[in-house]
Parts: sequence; structure tokens; C-alpha cells
Amino acid sequence: MFIVNIANPVTLFLLVLAVALLIFLGQEIKKSITVAIPLFAFLALLIVHVVQVATLTQDVVNLASTLYKCIAIDFVFILVTFLSYLWVDDIEAKANNTKSIDNSLDWFWKEI
Repeated sequence: MFIVNIANPVTLFLLVLAVALLIFLGQEIKKSITVAIPLFAFLALLIVHVVQVATLTQDVVNLASTLYKCIAIDFVFILVTFLSYLWVDDIEAKANNTKSIDNSLDWFWKEI
């Protein structure tokens, strides 16, 4: 069974670097879609990992621990990219003088 192993340290480092660059790019060009792309990618990756765990057979049961680590890392990346999306969306809304998607975190952004 082929799995996308994001628990590997090199892969994890490259993912962190790519997501950080996309967040920085979204902040600089004031477009929240650049942060939404990795958010949807990690959601799709989470679905793939959950399906793989659900369909594990007895001969590849040793991959379960790796898949559980990947699922945990997926959740962390989803949280980070979602908060980043809300932050960049707020920046985009202020730059365009439009209403943000969600203003419930205004108190949080003022503290940063």
C-alpha cells in the first residue's frame, strides 16, 4: 500500500517551509486564496489517510502507527492553515475595504 508519509522529518520540514512561504505570499499580495490552497490540500490528505486506516489489511497492519502520525500532523496543518486563512482574509478585507468572512477573531488579531 502506498501512503503519503508526512511524518518523515525531511518531508515535514519541506511542508512547513512550503506552507510558511504560501502564508507569507498571501500576506504580501493580500489574497486569501493562496492560503486556502494548502488548507484544501491538507483536508484532502486527511481524507486519504483516514480511508487508508479504514481499509488496512492484516498484511500491512504495521503501517497503522505511521498513518496515525500522519493524521495527527494533518490536523495540526489544518489548524494552522485555517487560522492563517482567517488572518489573511482579514488583511485582504481591510485592504479592499470589504467585510471579512468572519470577524469573530478580531480580538485575537489586535493582540498580534
